[in-house]
Amino acid sequence: MDAGRIVDTALRLIDEVGIQALTLRMLAESLNSGTATLYRHFDGKDELLALVADRILGEIRVPAENLADLPWRRAVTAAAEAFYGTLREHPNVLPLLAAQVPVGPNGLRARERLIALFLGHGFPLALAARAFTAIGHYVIGFALQQHGPGTPRPEDQDQLRDYYNSLDSSAFPVIIAAAEELTSVPLQEEFHFGLELLLNGLEQARNSGL
Repeated sequence: MDAGRIVDTALRLIDEVGIQALTLRMLAESLNSGTATLYRHFDGKDELLALVADRILGEIRVPAENLADLPWRRAVTAAAEAFYGTLREHPNVLPLLAAQVPVGPNGLRARERLIALFLGHGFPLALAARAFTAIGHYVIGFALQQHGPGTPRPEDQDQLRDYYNSLDSSAFPVIIAAAEELTSVPLQEEFHFGLELLLNGLEQARNSGL
């Protein structure tokens, strides 16, 4: 049994039952094996989960066009959209990605590629590195808040809007006035709005020589 099959099976189980519910015994049973076999490949669950996180990053498929040939904002947007799309497919894994810095081969390749992209468009090294981190934190954080375990369902937005409208108008007049906007913007539109704000800030930082 190879390590790749074990990681793939672990990811499937996490998608089904969540990180906390996954045990090495459960994983071994799904593989028709014993836990001793798993320990020949991994020191324990933490190492296995790190590989699962890197496995997720390996699923990201940026559009076929060469990012290096695009304007930097379009290239970063394409990469962020691909990352977000992959994360939405694995909501139970989001807490894992939020809790650790991915340093597996897929994570390293993504970091190398995007930092090089920023450098190729005139970003100084320090800003390029911070830009990569900021984009990654934004995408993971947005996905975790909107799609992670226990997040509100779309129909909960109606209840939230009704709650805002029921507030004391003398204490919360602005929230009541903005109730519709706070609860009706489609997630994809909200994602792009925040990403554009971040890109605007990065462009300003580059142009000002920060």
